[in-house]
Amino acid sequence: MSAETPAAPGHDEHYLRVLRRNFRAWRGTRPFWAGLFVILGGLPIAYFPYANLRIGHLTLAMATTAGAGSLIIGVLLVVLGISLWFQKHVRVFAGVAAILLALVSIPVSNLGGFLIGFLFALVGGAMAVAWAEGAPDTAQPAQAAVNGGGDGAPATTATGAAPAAGGMTAADGTTADDGPSAAGAAEAGQPEGAVRESDYLSKSPANEANGRHSAG
Repeated sequence: MSAETPAAPGHDEHYLRVLRRNFRAWRGTRPFWAGLFVILGGLPIAYFPYANLRIGHLTLAMATTAGAGSLIIGVLLVVLGISLWFQKHVRVFAGVAAILLALVSIPVSNLGGFLIGFLFALVGGAMAVAWAEGAPDTAQPAQAAVNGGGDGAPATTATGAAPAAGGMTAADGTTADDGPSAAGAAEAGQPEGAVRESDYLSKSPANEANGRHSAG
């Protein structure tokens, strides 16, 4: 009984799933919802002054003398919303402009498209001003670097190098020789302690001073 092999990302997936993942990645790097709200706010502001409602043989026109102003405000809001999608560095300017246009649409365009376009544009502009791009995720690369550096790396001591065989490492990182090793002492027929004691006496300052006096 064989288990099903999972689909490899980007290779065996359905194209709709790939498109959805790419769209989500694109949407997360820009104020997408702010631009969408601003666009939705501009459409009713530009539409209602030119809309005609027919009731039987009666035509109800909601156009006013400021119909051209409503069209300009609606088109500007749509352009600002698209700019928020493709030019995210102008988000502050576009957001403030969308808020101002939404306020101007109240007396100019039938109370801002019966308050529908006004509310959408106002909320979208505020979202654009408040949007900030998230910091890139550096936790995974750092963890990968730690894991990659830990495999096969030679172990070192606190001073940066392993102490030499038969010697002692001092605090400054130098290595001092303790004298002949145990194997050398065994070959000479003397115990290791006796060899170290004789070596210490030969290197003591008092013996060196006596040697200099006798030589003089």
